[in-house]
Formats: sequence, structure tokens, C-alpha cells
Amino acid sequence: MSDPFELLKARYGAGQPLPAVAADRLNPVLETLFAHRSVRDYRPDPLPPDTLDLLVAAAQSAPSSSNLQVWSVVAIEDAARRARFAELVGNQKQVREAPLFLAWLVDLSRLRRIAAERGRELAGIDYLDTFLMGVIDAALAAQNVVNAAESLGLGTVYIGALRNEPEAVAAELGIAPGDGVYAVFGLCVGYPDATKPASVKPRLPQTSVLYRERYAPAPVQEEVAGYDAAMHAFYTSQGLPPNLWSEHSVARLRTPADLKGRHRLREALAALGFALR
Repeated sequence: MSDPFELLKARYGAGQPLPAVAADRLNPVLETLFAHRSVRDYRPDPLPPDTLDLLVAAAQSAPSSSNLQVWSVVAIEDAARRARFAELVGNQKQVREAPLFLAWLVDLSRLRRIAAERGRELAGIDYLDTFLMGVIDAALAAQNVVNAAESLGLGTVYIGALRNEPEAVAAELGIAPGDGVYAVFGLCVGYPDATKPASVKPRLPQTSVLYRERYAPAPVQEEVAGYDAAMHAFYTSQGLPPNLWSEHSVARLRTPADLKGRHRLREALAALGFALR
């Protein structure tokens, strides 16, 4: 079993303050959370037959706003189909290599079909908040899967690039235009390749994200300078270009082109049946 305090040191990175936690408060659940890392290299081994059922049971144990459960998930295990999804998300090899790829959906179709069957109108379904509810529900469900998978010795990585080509992804998943179903992100699940271990990536210090009673951010240089240094050290230790987190983050949102197709999300959502009033 890993030392939770060593995991916390890795989580916050070199030179950053650690949260003040008592040793007797730590437990295996917290250890699993602290040890999370994005895994991009997988063994080809298939998963045990009951794995998908276990993971979806964990997903369905997540909270759901008003218990509306406006999400669904498509499990993609066929190698040829995983390869097509890998191409759709920018040729990310982990989608091709991991034995299980999960496409998480905002799914308003179920409620629409229920209402239609009963001859009822759903005047509230086309509002932005309802779509946002689906995104949140899908994210909560997926994060339960991440935690469950890691407790089983599996690795995971989210694939946000599923949003780069929404119409092509929808077609591959069998989603018809106007259905009110949207693939919000993907998730790879499999056994990590021990020859290419992933590391815990540092996060911002708690002083940058935790406010007590009122929102009161510090001057930006005070807030991120220590984290820039920690990430510089992390990237160097991983043999990666030693970028500054602040520069990388600003560059990621600098122009519409930097969004890699996601700048046209409103148009794509309208085609898929989301009015977003």
C-alpha cells in the first residue's frame, strides 16, 4: 500500500504547501483518490467479464439532479470500432489500445420518448440548464467509474476530444440528428502498461482553489508562481518540454483554432436536437 502522505506530496508537487490532514483521517478510499493519474499506455489484456457491469453500477450510484438521470453511456469494446474512434479524436493511441472505451452521453431522448408516449409536452427540456444538468450527471457518473476502476487495479484517461467532431461521433454511435443526445467525453479503461508507468500530476495549491465564506482570489502571480515551478519540475522529471502551466493554459484558449473544432459546439448541438434557450 502506498504512503498517502507521499501521494499528497506528489499531488501538490515540489515546493508547494500540503493540506493539513491528520494521519488517522486517511483511508484506502482517500488513497485511491490521491493516487489518481491519467493512463495513456495499456496492456492488451481483456477485462474480466463482469467489469463493465461493475463499472456501470458504480456510475449509477452517483448523484443525479432530481433523479432525472439524463445521461447514458455507450461501451465500445470492438477493436475496429475503437480504432475508428481513435481517428476521430486525433489519432490518440490509448483509445485504440485500451480494451474498453466508454462514450458518455447527455441523453434527453429518454424523457422525450416518455413524454411522447404519454402525449405530454416538455416545455422545459430545451433550456440550457437541462443540457447542463445532463453534462453534470454524466461527469458525476463517469468519475464514479474512474474511482471504481482504479480500486480494481485498472487505469483510465478521459478523452475530451470526442467533442472535436460531434456530428461524426454521433453518426459512429448511432445517434440520429434531432435525438437530443450528445457525446460529451470519452473514457479509456484498461490495465496500465507497467513498462510505461504514469505519474501523479501536481495540482494547484489549495490556496488557489479554496476560499472560505467569500470568493477572494489572490494576485495572479502569487496564486500560480509556485505551481508553475512545480509543473516545470514535473515536466522535466517526465522528460517532457518544461512548459509553464500558466503559459500552456493561456495558449490553450487563445484563439478559436486552439479549441480544435469545439468553437462550433452551439451549431453542432442545434443539429443534434438541443435548442438551448
